[in-house]
Amino acid sequence: MFIFEETNKYPQIKCAFFSRKKGISNGIYKSLNCGLNSKDKESNILKNRIIALKKIGLNKKKLIIPNQTHSNKIKIVDENSIGQNIKADGLLTQSNKIVLGVLTADCAPIFFFDCKKNTISAIHAGWRGAKNGIIKNTIKLMLECGSKLNNIISCIGPCVGKESYKVNNDFFRKFIIESSKNKEFFSIKNNEMNFDLKSYIIEKIKNYGVKKVLFRSFDTFKDKKNFFSYRRSLISKEKDYGRCLSVISINGEKK
Repeated sequence: MFIFEETNKYPQIKCAFFSRKKGISNGIYKSLNCGLNSKDKESNILKNRIIALKKIGLNKKKLIIPNQTHSNKIKIVDENSIGQNIKADGLLTQSNKIVLGVLTADCAPIFFFDCKKNTISAIHAGWRGAKNGIIKNTIKLMLECGSKLNNIISCIGPCVGKESYKVNNDFFRKFIIESSKNKEFFSIKNNEMNFDLKSYIIEKIKNYGVKKVLFRSFDTFKDKKNFFSYRRSLISKEKDYGRCLSVISINGEKK
């Protein structure tokens, strides 16, 4: 489990990015696989989710995870949303009765929170979502819910690193069409092109006016000990892969 020290300054929220460790799944899903879309046993996945929430002290709240489709959609949820099939890649709430979660295996989990308005959001951002507006849509929705840009803080969790994200010319062209400035997120070495997803996301967040961006250096592809990785599973020719869970919640419960 990874908790950024800076978030401890904000007792109004609890958030964590979980590794693949200390769960009960086996084989390629070892061990804290939390993705119901994987082919792991459903009973193991549900137990892993309970283990994760208990570890951060959120086990008395209900977890809501969207049905992620690499889209730019974000939905507002509350306790009435529990059990619904929410097709989106981001969730936003002002309710302290629930936990927002996203699942990743190389894509970036991102939190946004405004402690003055008790508004939080969790999004799943791969290259498609980031390029097509999931970050912009999230910030816009937070503003519509009463937040001010100066009060919004973002936190980017573990994702695939630049050295591990090999791409082709078609991929490169998609980003250059968007803006020629996107060249800075690519590098070429030994005839191989790589993409810096994290830096691209950071730039997007700052361009939309959020100044405080928390992040660390991770590489979910390289760090097999701590993270699941979609790209690594393809190269290893594994039939499936696990998903890591990231959660955020407004601290405290109404009685």
